[in-house]
Amino acid sequence: MWKAEREGHYFKIYDKKKNIAGYFAPEYGEIYPEDKADEIIDQMHKRHERIKSGYLMVPMVKFGIFEEGREMDIGYIIKQLEEAKTRLSYWMEFISQNGIREHKVRISHTDHDMLSITLHLSFEIPVSLERDSVQDAMGGIFDNLQETGLL
Repeated sequence: MWKAEREGHYFKIYDKKKNIAGYFAPEYGEIYPEDKADEIIDQMHKRHERIKSGYLMVPMVKFGIFEEGREMDIGYIIKQLEEAKTRLSYWMEFISQNGIREHKVRISHTDHDMLSITLHLSFEIPVSLERDSVQDAMGGIFDNLQETGLL
C-alpha cells in the first residue's frame, strides 16, 4: 500500500493514490570527510548498508484559520482550535504508546495553516538502505498512523 522512493538523502513515502504521505530521512551517522558526504551516502545506498534510526516527517494538524483574507467568526475559530487540541492529544497518545522518545513540531513548509511533526524512529532490527526495506519499515508505521486516524 505504501511506496518509498529515494530522493537524494531521504525517501518520499506515497500512499496508494500516489499522494505524498510523509518523508523519511535515514540517520547516516558521522560522515567524514564532510565534503564527501554526498558521495559517501550514495555508496551507503549502493551497498545497502543498514541504519538503526531515522526521522519521519508527516502532517500533524491543520487549523483551518490561517488563510490570508479569510473572514471567520469567533465560534468557528473556537471549533477549529478545539478540533486541533483533540488531534494533538491523539498525537501525544501515539507518541507515548509507540515509545517515541524524540519529536519536533514545526509549521509545515508547504502549508502555513498546518503543523508537521518529525518523529525520531529507532529500529529494533537495522533497516537496509534499499527501497523495499525502507518501504517495509515505513509501511507498519504508516498503517498504524492511518488506523489511528492521524494520516
